[in-house]
Amino acid sequence: MTDITGTEQQNSWFADDGMDTDVVLSTRVRLARNLTDFPFPEYMKNDSDERVRTILFDAFARSHDAESYQTLSVKNLEQLGSMILAERGVLAPAAVDNAATGIIVRSDGRISGTVNYHDHLHLSSYIAGFDPAAAHSAVSLVDEELQEYVRFAGSLDVGYFTSRLRDAGTGMKISVMVHIPSIVHKNLQDSLFRTLVESGFEVFACYAVAPGGVTKTLGSWYRFCTDSCYPMSEIDQIASVVQAVRNVINIERNARKDVLNDSPTMAKDIVYRAIAAIKYSRYVSFREGVELVSAIKWGHCLGILSGLTDGEIYSLLYRIQTAHLIFLSRQEELTFEDDVVTSVQKADRLRSIILQEAVSQVQLIA
Repeated sequence: MTDITGTEQQNSWFADDGMDTDVVLSTRVRLARNLTDFPFPEYMKNDSDERVRTILFDAFARSHDAESYQTLSVKNLEQLGSMILAERGVLAPAAVDNAATGIIVRSDGRISGTVNYHDHLHLSSYIAGFDPAAAHSAVSLVDEELQEYVRFAGSLDVGYFTSRLRDAGTGMKISVMVHIPSIVHKNLQDSLFRTLVESGFEVFACYAVAPGGVTKTLGSWYRFCTDSCYPMSEIDQIASVVQAVRNVINIERNARKDVLNDSPTMAKDIVYRAIAAIKYSRYVSFREGVELVSAIKWGHCLGILSGLTDGEIYSLLYRIQTAHLIFLSRQEELTFEDDVVTSVQKADRLRSIILQEAVSQVQLIA
């Protein structure tokens, strides 16, 4: 990775072949930590935010693989760089303009951290597919090493102290990104989401059509996140996630079989139309791109098309993000048609080219 915003990475974690990637695209484990002797970020005054950043940045600089980490303050990033980090899930959209926030990213993208956003440190690990135990193990190793150099606030009775009561205790939140088009097609999502919420999960539309929307989303991409860190142990939290998400996986796979048995022509029509739209488009908006990638992914899982892996399809969701494409369009080696002038036009044009290159490998299965 040549810079912290990350351009096209050769071995991006989201292109890996993980477990259960037909349904679960990625797993993230996030730890919330706060330094002793400092107020929570919301109540910081004077130069406290700079002191917290310095302490945490120095701790990463002393780690055994310090050369793998890049650190900087959001205030030193141009807006486009902040937007790219937000697109990759490293930086919360609400923190893009927060001058107090700091960013830590490991060169492989699998470990990242946000400093001074709600808590002093939100440390996250990402893994392709469904494997919360592996993601937890990866982030815990970094957390344990950091505690050799800094002291995090907490107690034996309560656990880690956090700015939000629901994050206290382990400070751990687990989230998974899923693709459930068969469930959506059969209108099973509302009852499924209610069950998840009753079981202690939050449900988010990854690409909501309207602010706060859950059931209305572009494509069928959703994120399930544990609601509370307290009072369960980390092991109990992982077990809870495994049980709930394994149920979602089974429901989607069974619904997929029903689609193939009951309405294969309809499914083929959706997938074939998506392929045709990609092949002959010259501009593709982000909203269109998300829907088209969803159709390709569904076709792959239904066995309607071949030629792409789950990882390659998942990586398209990152590669077609607008800020990333604007960054690419500014590179000198890229040229466009004479009437492709604005940043939006260039991004939409690049998005169509990227999708066309992807489907050029696709073979339709009758």
